[in-house]
Amino acid sequence: QVQLVESGGGLVQAGGSLRLSCAVSGRTFRDYVMGWFRRAPGKERERVATTWTDGSANYGDSVKGRFTISRDNAKNTVYLQMNSLKPEDTAVYYCAARSETSSGYSYWGQGTQVTVSS
Repeated sequence: QVQLVESGGGLVQAGGSLRLSCAVSGRTFRDYVMGWFRRAPGKERERVATTWTDGSANYGDSVKGRFTISRDNAKNTVYLQMNSLKPEDTAVYYCAARSETSSGYSYWGQGTQVTVSS
């Protein structure tokens, strides 16, 4: 069974930074495509960033240039470095994992709250 545990959320002022971590246990981490998503109150879930097994990445338009996703296969961990945070980044952030051949994410973490004050 694959388990994902996020950490690193909290309260930060606008313009500040946070780094989220997602530790993955279970099957081979390096074989998974990893994603970060978020859900703000009253809004649909939004994809934030994705990193593939080769380390390549892409980002949602709202976070491009401010957020960076990375993975450490030796530590079975994926990170989300968030800089220049805005109040509209306030949300519960989730990490998720899927195989490269899957169309959807199979495994999800419990989420971590990020609150950005103005």
